[in-house]
Amino acid sequence: MESALYPIQNKYRFNTLMNGTWQFETDPNSVGLDEGWNKELPDPEEMPVPGTFAELTTKRDRKYYTGDFWYQKDFFIPSFLKKKELYIRFGSVTHRAKVFINGHEVGQHEGGFLPFQVKISNYINYDQTNRVTVLVNNELSEKAIPCGTEEILDNGQKLAQPYFDFFNYSGIMRNVWLLALPQSQITNFKLNYQLANNKATITYNIEANNNAEFKVTLFDNQKEVACATSKNTSSLTIKNPHLWSPNDPYSYKIKIEMLEDGKTVDEYTDKIGIRTVKIVNDKILLNNHPIYLKGFGKHEDFNVLGKAVNESIIKRDYECMKWIGANCFRSSHYPYAEEWYQYADKYGFLIIDEVPAVGLNRSITNFLNVTNSNQSHFLLRKLCLN
Repeated sequence: MESALYPIQNKYRFNTLMNGTWQFETDPNSVGLDEGWNKELPDPEEMPVPGTFAELTTKRDRKYYTGDFWYQKDFFIPSFLKKKELYIRFGSVTHRAKVFINGHEVGQHEGGFLPFQVKISNYINYDQTNRVTVLVNNELSEKAIPCGTEEILDNGQKLAQPYFDFFNYSGIMRNVWLLALPQSQITNFKLNYQLANNKATITYNIEANNNAEFKVTLFDNQKEVACATSKNTSSLTIKNPHLWSPNDPYSYKIKIEMLEDGKTVDEYTDKIGIRTVKIVNDKILLNNHPIYLKGFGKHEDFNVLGKAVNESIIKRDYECMKWIGANCFRSSHYPYAEEWYQYADKYGFLIIDEVPAVGLNRSITNFLNVTNSNQSHFLLRKLCLN
């Protein structure tokens, strides 16, 4: 079972980032699999991860490269991790990926803006160097989101033709972790909040890779127990809860323990803000009170980074938005890196998640054709003239 949980460390869970310098090679003729590139790249160059090759070149052909390309990195696994289940977790790979460990395929994923992880335990050499290789493809089609097509130039090079209004940045653009998790493990949890009579009820659903019992405890930010459940219940009730809001982004810590024969075998903790959001008639209600949203529509893009995740940029963006008086922003037509949502909780921001289904009509000027304004015609004419 693939976990959706963000990596944490405790006595049951270990992780280490695999970011840094990877080996990289383009494969315009898609010969890599036949020639064994999943074992060793023939003529690689160094490439930072997270990163996107399009922003790290002065060559036009490289910036707009479309097709297959490869990443590769060596890593060491000590024998004391033998009793753990080992995974590699990618924050995203744009747009589709095949992952190999020591030459063996261990998983595939399509969807360039969501995290995924692959189990690698059965292919690892302990107390030795191991190799992870990722075959990536960034081509666009009308059968995948975001939609687009491609053109074959006279020189045989593929060129992406997006039906959307943002650059088709590609690569391993978010964090990569090596995870060592217990064999019996929590894989996901979902929370639902209800407010009434100065009480908050948190209904939870916990997923795991086998049948187990769970104990859930909630702590306030003074590390005092706010409430706890027995292992057979599925909700928490808090009297006089401290609610999360943009002006007071208060957080509790939730601790989930997985029990087998009364013994804890896994534990996961996270920060949560207690809040409800409703739309009633023409008003947005936060915690049953109207809220006026002030903010921006924004992209993840940044110079040199492209869409690669960088926490300094994330923090700076939130500082600037907070300084100008914003309490909200609308994302673009793709899920942002998980860290953007974590910082939103800390800074007191509401996020309007945009639908990812962008470019569902055949137009490379989709962002202009959706309106018939004079400004759109002026911009289109300017683009053609340039």
